[in-house]
Amino acid sequence: MNATQKKFLMTAFAAVVMLSGLALASDGAPKKSWLELFQTTGPVGYMMVITSMTGTALLIEHFVNVRMDKPHMAPADVASSLQSLVEEEKYEDALEMCESQPGYLTNLVGAALRMRHAGFGEMVSSMEQAATQEQFKITTKVSYLSLIGNIGPLLGLLGTVTGMIASFQVIEGLKAPTPKDLASGVYESLVNTTMGLFIGIVWLTAFFFYKNLVTKIALEINLQAARIIAPFASAEGGGRQH
Repeated sequence: MNATQKKFLMTAFAAVVMLSGLALASDGAPKKSWLELFQTTGPVGYMMVITSMTGTALLIEHFVNVRMDKPHMAPADVASSLQSLVEEEKYEDALEMCESQPGYLTNLVGAALRMRHAGFGEMVSSMEQAATQEQFKITTKVSYLSLIGNIGPLLGLLGTVTGMIASFQVIEGLKAPTPKDLASGVYESLVNTTMGLFIGIVWLTAFFFYKNLVTKIALEINLQAARIIAPFASAEGGGRQH
């Protein structure tokens, strides 16, 4: 993540927080604190806190692990070593390295090397299948951010409904309910709605950011693997695949 992307995400996060505060602000009586507002959310509010904590843990995990230089992706030293071994025609050593250091790049190259006796076309086909599997693995992890981003608004809607139910129960139980009597249920509805929308905005934004990042990284690794096995193309039919 470069400086521009970090600045954008921080600005977006600050803007959402400010908008949330404005949505909850009132011009009349003394304003409630954030803690007091949260206490009106009921059980649904705690469910959204758990959802947010889960999403935050996923964001931290992706920030740490969704990188080219990680051992499970395509470290520069591993790529360089594989390139050298293939150029030196040490295919067994290259295959052994792929099997001893499993990762996105090594799994692709290993899949291709296992099919070297069948020709370059079969190598490419095997590598493409491995690439599909590897990209599915990392895309699946990132997709949980989308799940969090979609659960948040649904929980907010659930809190809205429970708040309205509470308000109508008050109306039903009193002959002349005042706005103050209904305030608790209305607060529950509005605060839950705001929290749900906040979760949806933040985590869906993060999902699309990491989805695009995963696509970019996968493309770079696929091209890197293709360059490593490129010497086989020129040796097609020349008896070099030993």
